[in-house]
Amino acid sequence: MHYMLLFHHGEANAESVGAEAMAEGMRAMASYAATLEQAGILVSGQVLRPSADSTTLTLVDGEPRIQDGPFADTKEQLGGVVVIDVPDLDAALDWARQAPPLAWGSVEIRPGGMHIEAGKWVPSW
Repeated sequence: MHYMLLFHHGEANAESVGAEAMAEGMRAMASYAATLEQAGILVSGQVLRPSADSTTLTLVDGEPRIQDGPFADTKEQLGGVVVIDVPDLDAALDWARQAPPLAWGSVEIRPGGMHIEAGKWVPSW
């Protein structure tokens, strides 16, 4: 089963941490991703750009509304994601406990429901 590990953190804290601490965090994440890959469970992963670079699309009275930048209504402070393929939630939790972002934020573990395979939606469980 696929689980997405979502790494949340306070973006304001990132600036106060300092360049060396940020570089160490990136090295720790690279090592963590390598460990997931060696275990054969890494499906994909990505560090995200700051929320100030994001765009949110919503419907307001049936019309699409686009809002850019850090003042969008529903901005999460989501720093990155990793998708892993493990047998169950217990295994996903074991891997999430090892995620470096846990030291400076939180890790949300969300099970996959459906994914696209050969152009069709199929259950992920």
